[in-house]
Amino acid sequence: MTSTSGDTTSGLDWAQQRGMGALAEKMGIEWVEFTVERCVATMPVEGNTQPVGLLHGGAYVVLGESLGSMAANLHAGAGRLAVGIDINATHTRSATSGVVTGVCTPIHLGRSLTVHEIAVTDEQGRRCSTVRITNMIKDAPQR
Repeated sequence: MTSTSGDTTSGLDWAQQRGMGALAEKMGIEWVEFTVERCVATMPVEGNTQPVGLLHGGAYVVLGESLGSMAANLHAGAGRLAVGIDINATHTRSATSGVVTGVCTPIHLGRSLTVHEIAVTDEQGRRCSTVRITNMIKDAPQR
């Protein structure tokens, strides 16, 4: 599947069938929307905090990488695999309760590279973190 343009259901089905991975599942990340143009997922603050009660900066990055990598793999299509080669995050606010929402949008969708930006907001819609991930697309290994 190389594109789900406008077809949220099939992209979401693809993502749910593929799974998000053990770490993301342990952190409580849940898909909301999934297309090549926009992916959305939520993550609870509880259980993902630093000792002082703030959402751990690494948790923002796990949410961002989960969204960006899955979006890149959907774009890559069958027989291809997207793997992360660079990620960075800027945290601008601290979430202390509730859930955060990550919205992933593509900056570049190429044949061999993708770049996505993930804006993570709290329940009041305030941006807490901005994550940017670059994925390299290559042929999937033969099994």
